[in-house]
Amino acid sequence: MDIKQGYRLFSLTAFLLLAVFSANARHIVGGNITYECLGNDVYEFTLTIYRDCACTNCAPLDDVAAIGIYRCTNCSNQNQMTPFGVVQAGLGQRGFVQTPDYPCLEEPDICVEQGVYVFRVTLPQSDQSYHISYQRCCRNITINNLVDPESLGATYTIELLPDAQAVCNDSPVFKTFPPTVICGDFPLEYDHSARDADGDRLEYFFCPPLLGGGRIFMENALQRRSCNGSRPDPACPPPYRNVPFLPPLYSAENPMSGRPLVEIDQFSGLITGTPTVQGQFVVGVCVEEWRDTILLSRVFRDFQFNVEACVSEVTAALQNDFLIDNQTYGINSCGSTTVTFQNESFQERFIDSYLWEFDVRNDVQTSTVENPTIGFPDVGTYEGRLIVNPGEFCEDTAFIVVNIYPDLEADFEYDYDTCIAGDVAFTNLSTAESGFITDYTWEFGDGRRSREIDPLHQYLFPGSLPVTLSIRDTNRCTDVVTKIIDYFPVPSLIVISPSAEIGCEPVDVFFDNLSFPIDNSYDIRWNFGDGGRSEEISPTHTYEDIGTFTVDLSIVSPIGCETDTIFPDLITVLPSPTGGFSYTPDEPTVLTPEVQFFESARDVARYNWSFGDGNSSAQPDPMHVYRDTGVYEVVQVVTHPNGCTDTVRQSIDIRPEVRYHLPNAFSPNSDGVNDEYFGVGIMAGAKDFTMTIWDRWGQQLFSTTDPNEGWNGRKFNTGVALPNGVYVVKVSYEGPRGDKFNLKSFATLLR
Repeated sequence: MDIKQGYRLFSLTAFLLLAVFSANARHIVGGNITYECLGNDVYEFTLTIYRDCACTNCAPLDDVAAIGIYRCTNCSNQNQMTPFGVVQAGLGQRGFVQTPDYPCLEEPDICVEQGVYVFRVTLPQSDQSYHISYQRCCRNITINNLVDPESLGATYTIELLPDAQAVCNDSPVFKTFPPTVICGDFPLEYDHSARDADGDRLEYFFCPPLLGGGRIFMENALQRRSCNGSRPDPACPPPYRNVPFLPPLYSAENPMSGRPLVEIDQFSGLITGTPTVQGQFVVGVCVEEWRDTILLSRVFRDFQFNVEACVSEVTAALQNDFLIDNQTYGINSCGSTTVTFQNESFQERFIDSYLWEFDVRNDVQTSTVENPTIGFPDVGTYEGRLIVNPGEFCEDTAFIVVNIYPDLEADFEYDYDTCIAGDVAFTNLSTAESGFITDYTWEFGDGRRSREIDPLHQYLFPGSLPVTLSIRDTNRCTDVVTKIIDYFPVPSLIVISPSAEIGCEPVDVFFDNLSFPIDNSYDIRWNFGDGGRSEEISPTHTYEDIGTFTVDLSIVSPIGCETDTIFPDLITVLPSPTGGFSYTPDEPTVLTPEVQFFESARDVARYNWSFGDGNSSAQPDPMHVYRDTGVYEVVQVVTHPNGCTDTVRQSIDIRPEVRYHLPNAFSPNSDGVNDEYFGVGIMAGAKDFTMTIWDRWGQQLFSTTDPNEGWNGRKFNTGVALPNGVYVVKVSYEGPRGDKFNLKSFATLLR
């Protein structure tokens, strides 16, 4: 088991990280025994055990740890080991180990519980070593670099050398706890150094973990507590065997793959290298304590590096004014030497920290806040960078150029006639301390724009209008100013457009007011010349009298400016004819379809008739024959000698007509005359026809739904001839427009 000349086991700290399989006693993920000399041969030992608490059916921490103490003369021969004593150490302090928070790695399902056992033992000073040991099964099946790892238990032991007893020495203690996860293909730097209370020289090297405990779980208690059992009670004596590494890839000196290989510095304890294979790897580390040339102790720890794929999914980015080659972010500050940077880095869930660095006159200013505010001394160009997750695997850097430019100021004035509408003259007053203003953009508040330096603008509507001037100089600096113009003049010219200037009585005229600028805040007064008035901007007026009319319009602005215009003889209203007609018969039917129309119009020069069935006439009193039933719209258009017209409309209904008559006698004597009884008439359009015949005792003798089928004087037209006499006849049917008809009569049968 020797790895280095003079190797003797003093302390073992085993930390098996991320033990994710759970079966039987698979729960141990590490341990450590250290000691402190209290004087008078009294030593306080601390056993720290770590277990996997993320698995199911895993054994809990032992409530009592069975410690075996041995003294030896020849420590390489188990037969030379002398049992010194047994300590049953109770479980004291317990807690959970925090999982490292790595950026760019989803939080793994890890739970590690820590238990501490503290006990004191009096060990008389001796020229022999004392071995204090604890053993427990088992390790995890998921370990990559060991042979059959699920069958391998662990031994935690410390050796108290005679030289250490002589000086009442304290064992070294490792400073930090190994990380539960490290990133594959990323340089590893882990400080595995220890502290020594006596200030002795410490040296470090890789060494193998030790076996202890077996796979006997469910047999009797005596077997479980044997050296091959899951929990030896007490721990068996040394020497202890090394765990078997998986050859040829792995060994105690080369416990994991890497490029460069993972190694430990002899004097600093720093573990470096770049792991290249994902998985779980057990690593053993020894630290030797030297006082001058005397070896006082050798402390051992084994632990498990869990190598995961850490994917770089972060991008350093910030809000900018321009980009250089899509790599450098440009920020322009115009007139201000203080800049607040807006961080736009992503993905945020993988970002743990930020580092901003700026070279300010050869002095580096830094910040670690997300959105820092940096002050620069003067106008000039400064370089910097933003680093997200500095020093981590998923680090990313954005380079920054900051331009501090002199100030520029946008300003303007304006002038216009406040009472009479006209152009507004805008005068640019903008200034730039350095460079030249290259771009002017005016927004006049009415949806229109200009890029002139001193524009003239005509408004088509009034209001309190926001005018905005935006400027840009050769440094790409910009400034904006907005001023409100209260623009309420009256129109310089009143313009209206009537929908008709000549019309026939009565005439509706829409007056479209094209004057500008006006809106509902103005006082509008119309006089239409016939006594009618309106206060609408663009009203509609009905002229009912014949004649020629003068229209005038007055407009008063909200600030009291006034204008008016008279439009003489603008509207002429001509006389119109009066249409009218009547017709006969009042209720025409399909049997009487000829309709005579009589006009009753006045002041008519010509007529035009439309009868609703596609036919027309220009006669004053036309006659028209309708070919079918239905409701028709008759339209009469009459024209005045001046061309004005009038239109009259009436609906005329050409009704369908059913005529049905029942005779009172018939003679079924086969003489060819009146041999059958049936009704006569016009039944076109009728439906649901039924005729039944009954005798005087209420017996039905005949029934039909066909108006053309008659009764021949026999029962249902097939029986024996019925006697002479009077029979009852009932008929029902529905007319063409849904009218119900029910007829009852008597039929006399004569032979």
